[in-house]
Amino acid sequence: MDRGRVRRILAGFLVALSVASTPLQARPGLLGALNSARAEGCGGAHGVSPPLRANKQLDNVARRIARGENLRTALSAVGYRALHSSSMFLSNAGKDADIARSLARGSCSELRDVAIRDIGIERRGQNVWIVLAAPFGAPELADTREVSERILDLANEARSRARRCGSKSFTAARPLRLAKSLTEAAREQARDMARHSDLTHEGSDGSTPAQRVTRAGYAWRTVGENVASGPTTAEEVMSGWLASPGHCENLMDPRFTEMGIAWTVDAKSASGVYWSQVFATPREAR
Repeated sequence: MDRGRVRRILAGFLVALSVASTPLQARPGLLGALNSARAEGCGGAHGVSPPLRANKQLDNVARRIARGENLRTALSAVGYRALHSSSMFLSNAGKDADIARSLARGSCSELRDVAIRDIGIERRGQNVWIVLAAPFGAPELADTREVSERILDLANEARSRARRCGSKSFTAARPLRLAKSLTEAAREQARDMARHSDLTHEGSDGSTPAQRVTRAGYAWRTVGENVASGPTTAEEVMSGWLASPGHCENLMDPRFTEMGIAWTVDAKSASGVYWSQVFATPREAR
């Protein structure tokens, strides 16, 4: 059983800027100036909406960064889950409008990112730390039927033509069908992984994929499973599986005729989203 992992790495970075030294103004003025720059656009690109909103957790993150913590550690410490995030440091900061213009020049892509919704600010004398973040969410996964059918379509599209998975070559394979009992087995593992923040083929009760399929009432000849953590769309998780030789082999295996797919979204878990894709061939199949 392949135990390769598909993970999404959430990363931030630090940008240091310096502007002319003049007295700092009140925070609402800086937030307003940043939102004006965001709406106006930068780098020759149009502005975006909605505006950034102040976030107390990110204020705490900015405060921790000012004390020397890195972005990832600070986000974890305050319990803020971000799809992606960035931090900026400004020394000798001037007027709010000057700070906003400097950020627009040095961090235009972050300022214009429509997924970035929250901001945290820490001021110490003439120094300013700013944290921008896209809050965790998986709205694309809300419609279970739509996402399941999309995964099935993507899997069958992959199987419709010859493909190389690592060192192995596969010819086109017949399309898969969704099976309710296999989805039940997949759901059991996805929930279990999210509950324990563990990406694994082994259930917390010691169960194997085959045992979970049996418990779901499916009489099988062959069973396989792909798991993943982090992706928030059908396209992203399928792209990751196809890029991983072991997962790709399961997807292309001509022995499999049916599939189940499930995911669990849990912001409190280590990766936020956990996936299980179960493949099988029923015992009576020829």
